[in-house]
Amino acid sequence: MDQKIIRIQNIIFDFGGVLFAIDYNAPAREFSKLGWTGFTSEYAQAAQSDVYDRLEIGDISVEDFWNYLYLKMPNIEQQAVRDAWNSILLHPLAERIAAIPKIKDAGYRTFLLSNTNATHVPEFEQMMKDAGDYSTFKAGFEFIHYSQELGMRKPHPETFLYLCEKHQLNPEETLFIDDSIQHIEGAKKAGLQTLHLTPEKDLLVELKAFGILY
Repeated sequence: MDQKIIRIQNIIFDFGGVLFAIDYNAPAREFSKLGWTGFTSEYAQAAQSDVYDRLEIGDISVEDFWNYLYLKMPNIEQQAVRDAWNSILLHPLAERIAAIPKIKDAGYRTFLLSNTNATHVPEFEQMMKDAGDYSTFKAGFEFIHYSQELGMRKPHPETFLYLCEKHQLNPEETLFIDDSIQHIEGAKKAGLQTLHLTPEKDLLVELKAFGILY
């Protein structure tokens, strides 16, 4: 638990690492197998270079992004490049996803805020459909915010403040849950309560510790 609890009425969930299992290191491993060893200097959980930031706020087209990757590995089949990029996506976390509609039904206002992009969204949504979790996922939130649609991304405090203003949320009564510390720090600067969901923590146990019952 990161902060003193003050009347939590609203919960903003991250997606990858919270409701969907991801492997931040998988693309680097897969690109290395294809002959590109420099990916780790461009993309990591803690930070990433400009092209990936631009993709996440919709400032670069999907076609231009794929071409950027293709040029890194000009002799590799394009589908292999795409598969390596998408290898970060593992599987939905069904138990956690199933809890979100129950939390919403218990009277909490629930939202999703994900730094993602137009290449990954159709992939992970299809994976949830295949697993039977997609309708539950969609039903669990008052609103789903993907960064490439917002034109804003975490960890910038103004992103959190924009959501609070748009949905008329009091930051002090709003809990933000994320697995990346830089995003947690941004939410704190915006005045939100936070839960840094590190690997050893169980989301549902942590929610109960915050007094969230459903």
